[in-house]
Amino acid sequence: MEITLKDAEFNKFQQWLYKTAGINLSPTKKTLVSARLFKRLKLYQLHSYGEYFSLIMGDAVPTELQVALDLLTTNETYFFREPRHFEFLQQTILPAADPSRPFRVWSAASSSGEEPYSLAMILAEHFGEAGWHLLGSDISSQVLAKACAGHYPLNRIDNIPRPLLLKYCLKGVGQQQGTFLVCRQLRDKVEFRQINLVEAFPDIGQYDVIFLRNVMIYFDLATKRKVVANMLPLLRPGGYFIVSLSESLNGVTDKLCLIKPSIYQKSR
Repeated sequence: MEITLKDAEFNKFQQWLYKTAGINLSPTKKTLVSARLFKRLKLYQLHSYGEYFSLIMGDAVPTELQVALDLLTTNETYFFREPRHFEFLQQTILPAADPSRPFRVWSAASSSGEEPYSLAMILAEHFGEAGWHLLGSDISSQVLAKACAGHYPLNRIDNIPRPLLLKYCLKGVGQQQGTFLVCRQLRDKVEFRQINLVEAFPDIGQYDVIFLRNVMIYFDLATKRKVVANMLPLLRPGGYFIVSLSESLNGVTDKLCLIKPSIYQKSR
């Protein structure tokens, strides 16, 4: 069965996703939307994407709206992506940390957990088991469930430094062969929460470092400004705000000072 995603149907998903998550789907993403949602049409024996849109907007299957949101907001990630950020954290930020209070980091687009667990390894190496807190958040409940489990295919280990891999990851055996598990010691230290960046934030406190990487490329300028403005009160004076190397806060805010490409600092 071949079902074509019509332009008018794509526009409905486009407008809904922008209103819900601030994500601006370009027309080039039409094939992606079609591919990611096709299995859901088959599951419900629907004959058009318009019927599926009506389904998620109705009350017949209340959980399906979150399923669709998960499918359209999940992005690829991997351990120690853009390693210079982790090097800057390890070599510049952590040695200057205030020892009188816990050091707090927020991974604000944590996806399936690779970024927060990479950060957790760095923090555990510096502080040990105490003296730090790490929050990983995402809009997708599906990827957050994967993050909480900390269970990944073995081919995801490539970028993890070997000493950290041996210390914090367990290789699967038997039925778990071909996978690895982030050790419980580290999993228990990371808090995961579902947070929508374009809505009001829950009371999560202030942070010394906020990672917001590989997500603003999906926002238009107005949404970028709104998200960053809402996050800045949660960044401590002197704290660091880190975006992807392919992203910039130029024209987004004047409240942060550029330290290095993609690394910003809030004035004290």
